[in-house]
Amino acid sequence: MYNMTFEEISGDYSQERMDSVAKALEDVLTRALPQDCITVGVYEAAKSLNVDPDNVVLCILAADDEDVKDVALQIHFTLIQAFCCENDINILRVNNTRRLAQILAAGGGGGKQSGGEPMDLHCVLVTSPESSVRKDPALSKVNVFCRESRCMDQWVPIINLPER
Repeated sequence: MYNMTFEEISGDYSQERMDSVAKALEDVLTRALPQDCITVGVYEAAKSLNVDPDNVVLCILAADDEDVKDVALQIHFTLIQAFCCENDINILRVNNTRRLAQILAAGGGGGKQSGGEPMDLHCVLVTSPESSVRKDPALSKVNVFCRESRCMDQWVPIINLPER
């Protein structure tokens, strides 16, 4: 009989948990889009955070491997992260912008700006115009994950959005 080590058990649990949080994040985004509770783009997010930070329930920072070398983007991320931490806004980092674009497009986001240019998906805010959005079980799952990650000194947890 094969006995699993603690690392193997916790690794399986961690992967299951990450998959569960990724699915919850997809649910949050697809529910928020038709309610017009999504702000997309670094500049648009900064404006929204400046006007009404209390209305933001989640900040998603998205970057692919090549974005890590973009110094300007990393500076924007640092400033947004600092602002979100100061205002008790949960933050997630997503490492698959293509999948994020698919989720937003499937939910009615289109993935394009009015001029046909692709949207800047590096920062996505989920806002809450109604108190009912805050009671969303998927959002609660994501928020618990963020809170638990902070307790383990991981202030901006990274989620892998799996391809579908």
